[in-house]
Amino acid sequence: MWIERLARDIGALGHSGNTTLERALDQMGRAAALGVPGCSAALVVVWREVVGPDGSVRHVVADYGASHADLAAAFEHQYTTDQGPAVEAVREMRQVRVGDVLRESHRWPRYTSMAVQCGDRSSLTLPSPLPGDGADADRVVTFGVHSVRPDAFDEGVVAPLTALLAEHAAASLATVGRRTDEARQSAHMRRAMSARTVIDQAKGIIMHARGCDADTAFAALREVAQRNRKRVVDVARDLVAENTGPRTGASGG
Repeated sequence: MWIERLARDIGALGHSGNTTLERALDQMGRAAALGVPGCSAALVVVWREVVGPDGSVRHVVADYGASHADLAAAFEHQYTTDQGPAVEAVREMRQVRVGDVLRESHRWPRYTSMAVQCGDRSSLTLPSPLPGDGADADRVVTFGVHSVRPDAFDEGVVAPLTALLAEHAAASLATVGRRTDEARQSAHMRRAMSARTVIDQAKGIIMHARGCDADTAFAALREVAQRNRKRVVDVARDLVAENTGPRTGASGG
């Protein structure tokens, strides 16, 4: 069935080894725009929950993907004015349906004009929490299908479909997020190991030159770094480069 196929395609995006969060969001938006009946454009937004000093909770955009530039502009206007279907869906954590934004101008008065300019006449938006814990625990995905025509969506068909797509998108994006975090941690570990190696090499050079122990050598590196407002690892790299690079000298004749 085409509904299941579309949901599978969106869910599979998270398992592609070279898919970034940004690319997955864009591909999800394009897939929904092409596959959902009546849909002209689609918007997928990842929100992060932020708790203010007074205990109030608001949602900020972590990333988003839109199938069309006009819808991206409309969403940025939503976010700026704090009005619109995606903003309301994540704030109230419920489905938001718009039959015709012109008939409902009282709903979001600061968004209506921009919506019409960008061809966002009718829409259906659903929120879905990102599965997982840790960094994912406070994130929500909103999945919205939009049309240039009023009353474009058969709610009996499109509402459950959009809910299914939102769930698959959330699961897929959680997978992409975990992979990105793992890659970031791996890169951080590689940098840390590289820094430790070069600092150990620099300490060895100082110990050999001064006949001191490792702690004294490190203190010397740190002193030079502080005096020159540089990182210890950068001072160490400079010292290692000076002592391991090609040497030139006058040849005897």
